[in-house]
Amino acid sequence: MEVKTGFVLGAGIMGSGIAHLMAQNGVQAILVDVDDAILKRSIGNIENLLNKRVAKGKMTEGEVKELLGRIKTSTDMKEAANADFIIEAVIEDVKLKQKVFAQLEEVAKPEAVLATNTTACSISEIASAMKDPSRLIGMHFFNPAVVMKLVEIMPGLATKPEIVKATKEFAEFLGKEPVVTDKESIAGIASRVLAGLLNEAVWVLDEGISTAADIDKAMKMGSNLPMGPLALIDMIGIDTHLAKTRTLYEKFGDARYRPCYLLEKMVHAGYLGRKSGKGFYDYSQDPPVPTVLK
Repeated sequence: MEVKTGFVLGAGIMGSGIAHLMAQNGVQAILVDVDDAILKRSIGNIENLLNKRVAKGKMTEGEVKELLGRIKTSTDMKEAANADFIIEAVIEDVKLKQKVFAQLEEVAKPEAVLATNTTACSISEIASAMKDPSRLIGMHFFNPAVVMKLVEIMPGLATKPEIVKATKEFAEFLGKEPVVTDKESIAGIASRVLAGLLNEAVWVLDEGISTAADIDKAMKMGSNLPMGPLALIDMIGIDTHLAKTRTLYEKFGDARYRPCYLLEKMVHAGYLGRKSGKGFYDYSQDPPVPTVLK
């Protein structure tokens, strides 16, 4: 399947990263969000990243202009009618995802693939709102989407084999290493295993066993992780991690995924991690320092 035009719904960290990745690989990307301000901020963030590459001599200003020219922004979901491959990257809310896919299905070309970047919502549950659930597949990119090599591909119960094949081929075209699950399960492989680890780190902090900095130091030095678990939650987004663990706990009933109340307090306080400037660490300082949490 040749993909000339891609459509990404949701211009947050993941959505803008996926649009950037498409454009980087020569695909015309349509990035859609309900808020023009979010779209402008996302394009600004992409431009800043590219300008850093120019400063390091890894790109030219002409190449930056060419890449950015392949990203079109819009607030109109009907732009999906022009796309060969459609990826949804909105918040982890199954009802919202059902709603948008019911709308996308109405305007998408019959041959277009419909993919959700969900980490924890059921593919089959999302697809149940569609007239043709066989068109939907899970395609989970990891943050940052431009850098991380893994893409987890997860078919729902009704997903057609040709949709799986096309999705795997597109992931490979984008330079990724896809892993296709044999069956659907909440959060797939990496996110499910990682959720338990990240959750435990929050509990260790909340129980006053150690500081955020020492928990992260212990896991980096003791488990050879490139980033500490609390710093990683900050990068993912504390609200996103909370939504994922809530879903895992609801579906599995397993205490490993029971979200710590500290996460809920932080979300209420607006401490969402890097994207808000404060989470387990305060990013208004360089280098970031642990946030005082009571």
